[in-house]
Amino acid sequence: MATATVSTKGWVVIPKKYREKYGFKPGTKVQFIDYGDFLSIVPGPEDPIEAAYGMLRHLGGPSLTQEIVEEHRQEREREEREIERILRS
Repeated sequence: MATATVSTKGWVVIPKKYREKYGFKPGTKVQFIDYGDFLSIVPGPEDPIEAAYGMLRHLGGPSLTQEIVEEHRQEREREEREIERILRS
């Protein structure tokens, strides 16, 4: 287990063996994940938009957008029927 010291500026040097193992190079973005009892530093994606693209598609459920569109269509039809009922009265 390697250790490091936090500088007065909050900097920590990642030991060389971990930089090489995880591909940390100058300019690499990192993410900090707080698990409550410990902190994890992981390499961030080079392009976060590309990395996130389509990630929700794999949930297996229907598209939320399609559900909302369908709900609005049904609501509009109910309102139109109600207007027709009132006009016939």
